Amino acid sequence: MRMPHIDLMYSASGLGVGFLVGLTGVGGGSLMTPLLVLVFGVHPATAVGTDLLYAAATKATGTLVHGLKGSVDWQVTGRLAAGSVPAAAVTLWLLHRYGMSSHAATTLIQTVLGVALLITSIALVFRPKLAAFAARHASGPAPLRTALLTALTGAVLGVLVSLTSVGAGAIGVTVLLLLYPTLSTSRIVGSDIAHAVPLTLIAGMGHWLLGSVDWSMLLSLLVGSLPGIAIGSQLSARAPDALLRNLLAATLTLIGVKLVIG
Repeated sequence: MRMPHIDLMYSASGLGVGFLVGLTGVGGGSLMTPLLVLVFGVHPATAVGTDLLYAAATKATGTLVHGLKGSVDWQVTGRLAAGSVPAAAVTLWLLHRYGMSSHAATTLIQTVLGVALLITSIALVFRPKLAAFAARHASGPAPLRTALLTALTGAVLGVLVSLTSVGAGAIGVTVLLLLYPTLSTSRIVGSDIAHAVPLTLIAGMGHWLLGSVDWSMLLSLLVGSLPGIAIGSQLSARAPDALLRNLLAATLTLIGVKLVIG
């Protein structure tokens, strides 16, 4: 295997996406995968596989920070993983069974990616209202029902993330806010990031075994994104949250429509 090399265009893209991730908290897959497909012309399967390992590396750093702060609810993380890991494994097996490079698989990945981005944009816009609604209408504790719905959410995310690398961030956090209205937002975000590490790592390794990971691209993206995330995180407190969230949602909507209609 030849040594991976650094492509400055990918690194610059990683810097920009990392900065936005640090600034807004939105998962890089929502931005990076469509950027690779639409701007750089990367095959959808390769874009997804490479972005999954990229996400695993960046989210591991985020998990370390949240873990040290005590803002991870490991029970919630475990419930999500109980659904997502088996779902990811089944999805990867089906991709292997029916071929990653076939026209049908390419069309499926691109269409599901577009739909996932549209759902993500809706989740971004309505997340504060949904969280407020859940807090006002919180019913009595129903541990078994909550645990089952959390595992089901994990299963849906496992399929989405394995196919598109999108969903573990904005969609996961929005559903957790509804399921756990008494849990602080920081613990929900921390738990969701911690859950994304094993999910993206397993899905990414599966794509690697299927041959859909570009290691040079991965290294180039990480070189730019890690400092980008650090800079964006430092400036996040000064940024107007609602404006950024709505601009990001509008951008994801346009990208999602483009991917769905071709």
